[in-house]
Formats: sequence, C-alpha cells, structure tokens
Amino acid sequence: MELFVVLLFGLVITAGTATVRAMLKDGHGHTPVVRSTESWYAGNLPSEPYTSALTWYRPGAKVQ
Repeated sequence: MELFVVLLFGLVITAGTATVRAMLKDGHGHTPVVRSTESWYAGNLPSEPYTSALTWYRPGAKVQ
C-alpha cells in the first residue's frame, strides 16, 4: 500500500511539473493575436440566411 501511495505521489509530481513546463513553453497559456491582412469574404456561402429560405415552410409566413 505504501508503494502505491509513493508511486501515485510521484505521478502527481511528474504531471504537475510537465504541466508547468508546457505552460511556460507555450507562453503562459496566452495565444497570440491573429492579425489578418486579407479582407474577409464569404467564399461559397449562400447570399441569404438559411432560415429565410424556409419562409414557405413556416406556418403563417408571408410568401414573397
């Protein structure tokens, strides 16, 4: 039983050390700001919202 506790304690210490090292290497958990130089575009997305395309289906909706 004592061996199990010692191994578990060692595992906890190792995991904690690895977590701290990973955070320090990664910049303390902060991600860099994304800077975009290209203008935004929608690609091949539809020009109208999906819900407005379903207006014929909704009860009480006026047909345009």
